Amino acid sequence: MACLAAAALACSAQPVVTAAPAVRVVVVGDSLSTGHGTSPRYAWPALIRTDPRLAGFQVVNAAENGSGYVRPGDTDGTFGSQVDHFVTRDTGVVVFFGSENDLDYDPAVVGAAAFAAITHAEAVAPAAKIIVVGPPSYSTDADQGLLEIRGQLKSAAQGAGAEFVDPIAEGWISDDVEDLIGPDGDHPTVAGQRYLLEHIAAVIEQAAQQPVAEPGRASE
Repeated sequence: MACLAAAALACSAQPVVTAAPAVRVVVVGDSLSTGHGTSPRYAWPALIRTDPRLAGFQVVNAAENGSGYVRPGDTDGTFGSQVDHFVTRDTGVVVFFGSENDLDYDPAVVGAAAFAAITHAEAVAPAAKIIVVGPPSYSTDADQGLLEIRGQLKSAAQGAGAEFVDPIAEGWISDDVEDLIGPDGDHPTVAGQRYLLEHIAAVIEQAAQQPVAEPGRASE
């Protein structure tokens, strides 16, 4: 009996190991993030859910086809309304991605809407890392309107203390358009979605490991 008691005591003394809670990631975006042109299950946010390397992330895909910071999407949502509906206080990372859908609007208006959406996300989820990914260009000679939007988004992100990622400067997709973009000339193929996964997930992983600045976040 004494041996059994000793064994039981030894077992009870073992530390209990619990898994770290998943980091809640909210993706705010347009049809580049919904899987439009392929299938929602192949969209890069969905691929995060099935990638064993990224098991520590719980992804909520708020992206809506046709939407932008200003332009309403297929169900009248914008990037701002996606923040309203999906970003919560326990969100750990918010990724904004896009959008060329804002090309028909004054770039300054787009910039103001972006700043409002980013700062609202920061207010709702003060512990979250905010990542703003600009729109990609499928050409090394990017459209001037796209460059203007890129500039506005960069300024908005920097003004709000968020991280800005520049697909145009980094040459995303433009070196392999034939394989990465589908027949419509706009939406990624399955290979293109995996390409986006590799690029954006790396930024998410890095951001999730960094401390968050104080609310208000704008840097000098």
